[in-house]
This record gives sequence, C-alpha cells and structure tokens, in this order.
Amino acid sequence: MLESLQAGITGDATITVTPEMSPPHLPEKVLSTPTMVRLIEETCLESVQPHLDANETSVGTHVNFSHSAKVVAGEAVRIVTEVTEVDRRRIEFVTRVTCGDRVVSEGTHQRFVVRY
Repeated sequence: MLESLQAGITGDATITVTPEMSPPHLPEKVLSTPTMVRLIEETCLESVQPHLDANETSVGTHVNFSHSAKVVAGEAVRIVTEVTEVDRRRIEFVTRVTCGDRVVSEGTHQRFVVRY
C-alpha cells in the first residue's frame, strides 16, 4: 500500500440505468439492489486502486446500504464514496447514491487490501 491511502479519498461515478440492471421478476425496468451494490463496490474499488501497489487490490468484506428509492431504466444515478478510515489493510467508506434530488441509497462499505 502507498502512504497516500488515507481517509478523505473520494470516488464519484455517474451511470445510466439500463434494462439489464433490472430484477428479472419485475415487469418495470428498475435498478436492482444487487446491481446497485456492485456499482457502489466498483466506485469504492476504483477510488483506492491508484493508492495500492502494483500487486495489490481490494476486496469487499462488508456492505450496509439502504435502497430507499426506485430508479427506472434511462435515469442516471450518481455514486459518491469517501474513505473514512484506513486501519492496516482495512478500508472503511461512507457511500451515497442519488438520482437527481432523490436519495436512492446511503450506507457504509468495508474493503480489505489483498496481494496477488
């Protein structure tokens, strides 16, 4: 890990929801919770990867998110993440997903740095 891996690192991604991101059992094409979790994890991963050594990456170990508003296919979501703590190989994040002025999700995420 590089010394630059520390609290305050942010991630920010905007993604347009597609019909493929919808749960297959619903007639309406909306963002599924598993897809939202994947997007949050990817945003966290991408924010810290530049602060890791070439033979390191991070893996998700805990998620704690709400999913409190629907997002229909064609709408864009914004995912904002921030590192709140780095303790050895453990990285803690706060996360927020919005769609316009609607809060879609808020929560926390934990990742661990691993070597490969």
